[in-house]
Amino acid sequence: MASEAPGTDALTPRSSRVVAARKLQRRRGRDKARRFLAEGPQAVREAVGAGAVEDLFYDIEADTRHSDLIDDAIAAGAHVHPVADDALAALAETVTPQGLVAACRFGDQRLPPEANLVAVLHGVTDPGNAGTVLRAADAAGADCVVFGTGSVDPYNGKCVRASSGSLFHLPVVRGADTAELLDVFDHAQILAAAAGGEDLFALSAAGDLDAPTVWLFGSEAHGLDEPTQVRAHRRVGVPMWGRAESLNLAVAAGVCLYASAARRRSAP
Repeated sequence: MASEAPGTDALTPRSSRVVAARKLQRRRGRDKARRFLAEGPQAVREAVGAGAVEDLFYDIEADTRHSDLIDDAIAAGAHVHPVADDALAALAETVTPQGLVAACRFGDQRLPPEANLVAVLHGVTDPGNAGTVLRAADAAGADCVVFGTGSVDPYNGKCVRASSGSLFHLPVVRGADTAELLDVFDHAQILAAAAGGEDLFALSAAGDLDAPTVWLFGSEAHGLDEPTQVRAHRRVGVPMWGRAESLNLAVAAGVCLYASAARRRSAP
């Protein structure tokens, strides 16, 4: 796409590009346009680095504070648009906008061949939790994150923000059927994260996390349903040595993914 230099006339909430971008706040609009919004300098910087930005909207303050990022977006082929404060407020989904909102194209959704560490979200509906799992998977060096049956859209605004740019770092498969997907990973062991399962750290000490692994993570309230659990080779739990009733999904997922990552890096 040909780039445009920053214009002098700030777009308003009624400008056609702003109106079109606002439709991306809803899943129906995202699916139709195959685009989504990324808000704030961190997410926009990662989106620009990934070559995903098609349109970048910025306010007067961002023109000064993030001029280098705007220049990078232009160099990457994005259209850039100064906008009035009320237009930026209409595009942003946070209470205090950070001056930058990018309309980005959907990423590649293909599964990487012979993936060694994969996180599969099944019935995970909280976008903040889902985005944090995505961020943890990225940090742990996972090869892919799958948003399976009943899970939130990874391009949901809150999920994008919670991922803190990790959405642009690794393959993310959207809207997959969990049962069909598990048939693809015949080279890997499938571990279901479940309360009361085998001790994660005992498995790690025994070397049982050395093999390529697909982790299954279920809903925040109910965990994995029984038909999905039975597809796993083992049920694994994170032991709790204090008095907490349970662990937050994203925290538990991070512990599991890091345990696998650590074993992969220490195994001969």
